[in-house]
Order: sequence, then structure tokens, then C-alpha cells
Amino acid sequence: MAGVTLTIASKNYGSWSLRGWLLCKIAGIEFDEHAVSADDPNARAELLLLSPSFLVPSLTNGSVKVWDTLAIAEYLNETKPDAGLLPKDAAARAHCRAIAGEMHSGFSNLRSALPMNIKASYPGFKVWQGAQADIDRVTAIWRECIKKYGGPYLFGKQLTLADAMYAPVCSRFTTYNVKLDDVSAAYCKAMLATPFMQEWIEAAKKEPDELEELDVEF
Repeated sequence: MAGVTLTIASKNYGSWSLRGWLLCKIAGIEFDEHAVSADDPNARAELLLLSPSFLVPSLTNGSVKVWDTLAIAEYLNETKPDAGLLPKDAAARAHCRAIAGEMHSGFSNLRSALPMNIKASYPGFKVWQGAQADIDRVTAIWRECIKKYGGPYLFGKQLTLADAMYAPVCSRFTTYNVKLDDVSAAYCKAMLATPFMQEWIEAAKKEPDELEELDVEF
């Protein structure tokens, strides 16, 4: 896929940008990155959770432009069907889509209480009850998948759409020192140790701090 461009926002703060970027990496496509300024309205909508509909990340391939993370995933799966973004087994595919969709549309308390901030660390952070319910649901999903498909990733030995969707949560749990069961902690460790995540984290650490609104409460 020559001539592909992925438009993203901050690597330190942009959870949806990370998801789109990981999808492209898992699909194995070559792409150019275009980072928009934090002053861009679409970037701020993503980073500050100001809108339920984000236009960042977006993928451009010639005359085709795709935004929304799940739409990007489906487009990449259609164009690179052998990349493994979705499991080969039909039942596992349906399961993968279901938990990806749950992350796409849910967990608003977790998102607002634990915003992504890779460079930060908040030991002893107190998680309020609404966010804890979301955390409990996320870890239940992880435990079920690891038990059913064997790990180390959610659908076995290969990264999939589901891992891309939950990767920012692994980052959040690390930033806010969230206490996890052994299975969930091992999954977070495995995800954060992947070369793709290491590449993203290293780039995030080099970014200037641009959005004081995201740090003001901590």
C-alpha cells in the first residue's frame, strides 16, 4: 500500500491515535505519519474527550480517506486479509469484534478519570468507584480471552484488532499504578513490551508538553 498516510495527534496523550497507528503496524503496511498540532480542533477533540466522534486518526490511501478506528480496522482487514487483524476462526472473529466494539463505545468513566499520559506517573492514585467498575470489566475481558485463547495476547500469539483497542488501557494502568490481578498484569506487561509499543512510547517521551488541561487535576 504505497502512498498511505496516517494522520495522528499527540503520541503522549492520543489514545485513539495509538489505536490507529497500531492497526497499521499490525497490518504490516508502509505508511507516512502526519502529526497535527494540538491546536487543531480535531486533535483537541480527541485529546480532551470533547467529542464522541473523532476525525483523528484518519487513514488516507489515494482517493480513499477513512476515519474512526473501527472503520480503519475493517478497511485494513479488507485490503490486508492475511495480516491477522481479525482471527481466522469465525467465532473468535465475532468475539474480537465484540470486545473491540465495547472499547470503542464504552468505558467513559475510565477514559475521563485516567486520561492517557505516557510520560506521567501517579503512584498511589485513588481510583473512584465509577472508574473502578470499568477497570473491573476490562480485566474480566482480558482474563476471559487469555483463558480461552492461551495468550500472551487477547487472541493468542498474534496481535489483533482487540489488542490495538486495549493497548492504551495498558498504558493508563501503568501511569496510574492500577492494581491488577496476575493475568491482567501479565497481559499489560506483554503488550507494553512489544516492539510497536516500545517505539510509540519512546516517541511519546520526546514530545513537548503542550496540553496543560490534561495535567491540571493531577
